[in-house]
Amino acid sequence: MARRTGRRPGNPDTREAILGAAREAFAERGFDAASIRAIATSAGVDPALVHHYFGTKEQLFKACMNFPIDPAEVFPKLLADGPDGLGERLVRTFLAIWDSPAGVPAVALMRSALTNEWTARLMREFVATQLIRYVLPRLDMDPAEAPLRASLVATQMAGLAMIRYVLKLQPLASAPPEVVVAAIGPTVQRYVTGDIGQRE
Repeated sequence: MARRTGRRPGNPDTREAILGAAREAFAERGFDAASIRAIATSAGVDPALVHHYFGTKEQLFKACMNFPIDPAEVFPKLLADGPDGLGERLVRTFLAIWDSPAGVPAVALMRSALTNEWTARLMREFVATQLIRYVLPRLDMDPAEAPLRASLVATQMAGLAMIRYVLKLQPLASAPPEVVVAAIGPTVQRYVTGDIGQRE
């Protein structure tokens, strides 16, 4: 009998056990404090098996979120031209993703975050570690203002997701993307580079 070669197919039960343990760890302790070793112990597997299935801790976290995009691929393109015009580029990219089939899991994630505290915690960690932490160092912002600016941008994007895709409130739900970009982009841009009213 010929011996099979190559990578062994993954065991779905093992994979799901790792994902379950990882979701719990990330939600309870946050991305930075959660360790592959602790996740593996909770799942009853060797840490090497976690790496075998998912690679790095960051890749495991993204698998837990099942988010439709990889920020490491999207944000370099958004930031390539600097902060000017970033608001419109961000809204346009957001709409392109959420209006596509890739947006379906994002809508499900948003709905779940509203009713499930575990999902809400994971969403906060994702925004903080995968989005804000990636973007802020690449923008010329006052470090004292940067966290507030990032949070304000998040209010616009989360609000847009909620009204257009979850509640489907008209006429925003069916407005052409460029109409939405023209309306919301300048507000996002002000949060990035304009006056946000902070005073010493």
